[in-house]
Amino acid sequence: MSILFALTTGLMFGLGVFQMLRRDLVKAAMGFYVVFTAVNLFMLSAGVFDGQVPAYTDQAVNGQPSDPVVQSLILTAVVIGFGSYALLLGMVNAAANRYKSVDSDEVDQLKG
Repeated sequence: MSILFALTTGLMFGLGVFQMLRRDLVKAAMGFYVVFTAVNLFMLSAGVFDGQVPAYTDQAVNGQPSDPVVQSLILTAVVIGFGSYALLLGMVNAAANRYKSVDSDEVDQLKG
């Protein structure tokens, strides 16, 4: 893994955690998505190796094929991430409509 890719992934993870700790619920939701993207990039970089040809083709005799499992896991993680992000934005929208604010300090009556 190149050092630039590692620094970029770490920076994205740090920025996402910083955004998740903000009081604005919309910015916290955006931070969740940035962290999820950083985790996907980390999984991609951890599973990459030098494959010379695409997976599941008839070119496998020309070189070592790349690993398709990592790509399928990341595709599944992206779909699950979109679903989680949509659910999170729906919950933020419901809280904003109910309490007329997206500030987490003003949304303090979440108990029963």
